[in-house]
Amino acid sequence: MIKTVVRFPNDMVMVFDEKGEQIPKCQGQYEDVKGGILKDAPLSAEFGHDYNDQGELNTVPREEW
Repeated sequence: MIKTVVRFPNDMVMVFDEKGEQIPKCQGQYEDVKGGILKDAPLSAEFGHDYNDQGELNTVPREEW
């Protein structure tokens, strides 16, 4: 199950499950994976744009991701 979704400045997307493991089939360029992620991610999933200097995810609302 998708837990965390991260969009990087180069529009690459990484997706992690509840164990912190990557979900390769959900990863790739933003425009290629966006629809599937928004469809499959539970409402509890955390969305973000990159990480800050402290290594914390810069979270954003799902609608703004």
